[in-house]
Amino acid sequence: MSGTIVILGGSGGMGSAIAHAVKARGYAVHLVGRDAARLSEVSATLGGAPYSVADVEDEASVVKAIAEAGTELAGLCYAVGTINLKPVTRLTSEDVSRDFRINAQGAFFAVKAALPALKAYSGTASILLFSTVAVQQGFTAHASVAMAKGAVEGLTLSLAAELAPKIRVNCIAPSLTRTPLAASLLGNETMATAIASMHAMQRLGEPADIAPLAALLLSDDSNWITGQSIGVDGGRAMLRTKG
Repeated sequence: MSGTIVILGGSGGMGSAIAHAVKARGYAVHLVGRDAARLSEVSATLGGAPYSVADVEDEASVVKAIAEAGTELAGLCYAVGTINLKPVTRLTSEDVSRDFRINAQGAFFAVKAALPALKAYSGTASILLFSTVAVQQGFTAHASVAMAKGAVEGLTLSLAAELAPKIRVNCIAPSLTRTPLAASLLGNETMATAIASMHAMQRLGEPADIAPLAALLLSDDSNWITGQSIGVDGGRAMLRTKG
């Protein structure tokens, strides 16, 4: 069964990769993002996929964008996040509020806006959210983002229970992945190599490592999977291969 899947964060490296993987499974995609020029570029690579411009911190614009995707949706992917790494003593109230607004509150508003169209889908619809390996592993300077993404994992469980059996809800928890969002961390090759060595697989993630699972979870091929937060992290959350 096919249909349309809305991808928030569709102008980013992760969202673009997921859009291509979803399309390869036979679904139509509707991209949503802040950058109109970048959305247009990604749309062109998808053969002219429709897109809407919205800021996830502006609920009204998210509601409008999702409405533009249609009255019946097969899925919703919220591939939006922040990487705001500071010691707790340097975190401001606005840092913490913004991380929560973008990662957790934005996901909540997107899901709420999409629910009527997801419920109208003739099959079982799917919602996919994104967490981080830092929810399971205690990393220094991650207090704000880990707190916000921890809320996303809680949201995943609550929604999966509330919306079953009509809508499935799952979450992917990546480790550091080479996307534009992570560019400030990975611009220093020495630092990038050091972080890569902390993973059992001895490398950083790529969007192509995560997109296939995202597309699977959004598709009917995962029709008996719901309420899960799945690590795609090169072994970072669970494995220690050195001393």
